Amino acid sequence: MRSGKNPFKGRQFTAEVILWAVRWSLPFPISYRNLEHMLADRGVSVDHTTLYRWIQADAPELDKRLRPHLRMTTGSWRVDETYVKVKGRWMYLHRAVDARGQTIDFLLSAKRDAAAARRFFRKALKQAHTVNPRTLTVDKNAAYPSATTAMKTDGELWRFAKLRQVKSLNNIVEQDHRRIKRLIRPGLGFKSFHSARRTIAGYEIMAMVRKGQIATIPADDMSRQASLIATLFGVAA
Repeated sequence: MRSGKNPFKGRQFTAEVILWAVRWSLPFPISYRNLEHMLADRGVSVDHTTLYRWIQADAPELDKRLRPHLRMTTGSWRVDETYVKVKGRWMYLHRAVDARGQTIDFLLSAKRDAAAARRFFRKALKQAHTVNPRTLTVDKNAAYPSATTAMKTDGELWRFAKLRQVKSLNNIVEQDHRRIKRLIRPGLGFKSFHSARRTIAGYEIMAMVRKGQIATIPADDMSRQASLIATLFGVAA
């Protein structure tokens, strides 16, 4: 990720154009070719491969800059994985939402085992908008009891946290997978784990914005969302 004051320095297009493209590409199921046509209609000629590079460069930066503004989630975690194809192979996207459907966190992994589950929980627990869970609702995957037991032993997880392996209680996160699947479908496909991870970070953080997880901005106020993003990147809205 670029951490300098001006992440757009030295780039061919203005920050306003790049952020406009990124803001439209990540929360909506728009292919890079369609986005190319949308920009052409606004008098900006950009190749779809350039748009892909913008997402690779700026989606993780967007994730980093928006996270401090997320409202707190609850201690009722609903955890599940969905499948994502990367270079012809199925990978696992670990995801968690709270009882209100607010996204807690996500992690792309090559495996669906206890080590991957533990990495995911550790990542989620480090976030400023999360709390140590009271309940963890999961499916019958044997990785979860193993991961949570080890984390309780090591003091990483609250020792009274209740693990519930009840698939029917996880409908809320299974439904939420569809939001991310719709965004993945129109793309050019993921050619590497690295590109998949960076793009999905953008999909997920903008999904949080669209859910209303930014503490001061309503879910349907795209103008204020755009203004916040511009401000976070040091660009005039």
